[in-house]
Amino acid sequence: MRRVSIEDVDPEPYEESLHADRRPLSDPLDTDHVAITRYVLEPGERFSGSVHAHADQEEVFVVLEGEATFDVRRTDGDAGEIVVSEHEAIRFAPGEFQSGRNAGDERLIALVLGAPRATDDVRISRIPVLDDRDVSCPDCGHDSMRVPTDPDAPLECPVCDGTLALE
Repeated sequence: MRRVSIEDVDPEPYEESLHADRRPLSDPLDTDHVAITRYVLEPGERFSGSVHAHADQEEVFVVLEGEATFDVRRTDGDAGEIVVSEHEAIRFAPGEFQSGRNAGDERLIALVLGAPRATDDVRISRIPVLDDRDVSCPDCGHDSMRVPTDPDAPLECPVCDGTLALE
């Protein structure tokens, strides 16, 4: 058993321009099979910078305070927005594309859970923080690209192995 005060965990922003208060709880709690992160998003801040899917992980967002707006792309290709209010939760299955943000005027606090804990196959279809840049494969036109493990490497097409460098 492990008990952790969230306020004692140092914030570790994935990208400071997206959010100021991201606190990973998996290591302090010594979890083996689930990733847990607490986010506090001020108006205009985002959970991540891209519309993405974890091909090997499901994610659950639990809104504790405020309201989260998710840009989603369903498996049938239909895109839209879903608003998740305080005391509601939403689950994204492996392969479902989403990008959450605080589109409201009040602070958003959410717990995000991912299982299994490790994810090695992340794919992105759009990058809202880069002027909604499309990331379709330049070789075959596939509508999403795999994020490589090397942060300096180009995106990889899961269909034809084509690459796309982000500049």
